[in-house]
Amino acid sequence: MLTDVDKKVVAAIQGDIPISQRPYKELAESIGISEAQFLEAVRKLHDQGVIRRFGATIRHQKSGFSANAMVAWNVDEAKVHEVGKIFAGFKGVSHCYRRNPVSTWPYNLYTMIHAQAQEECVEMAREMAHTVGVEDYNLLFSKRELKKTSMEYFPSDDDD
Repeated sequence: MLTDVDKKVVAAIQGDIPISQRPYKELAESIGISEAQFLEAVRKLHDQGVIRRFGATIRHQKSGFSANAMVAWNVDEAKVHEVGKIFAGFKGVSHCYRRNPVSTWPYNLYTMIHAQAQEECVEMAREMAHTVGVEDYNLLFSKRELKKTSMEYFPSDDDD
């Protein structure tokens, strides 16, 4: 069960983190606790598995990666975990998920590939397929980004 302080800490770190010498001190002050209390709460939430990691949201188009593709893979269910680990190790892969297939769409593993050109995405998918021996996959290229935000689990009081 999360305390009110835990929820405030999550709300503080789910947005932009200040670029400063002591960003956690600034965030702590914004929610009315000490830097030490803030860091202890973050450690506790991490130890409990509530927070897995901190990550940056990169605007891939602005950083030189003008092509990206969601690749849907039809992987033998007995090998999906092993294949997923291998795919996740590829440098150009930012996401790797297992999802349930449906009768009209048999794909159960999904990766997001980023590159400078669509041809590079195609080549990376070929290399990935060859590495694990999977032949049934589909590349779905992004045409336009309509929304890119992170989930807000506990909106701060300032968001009213």
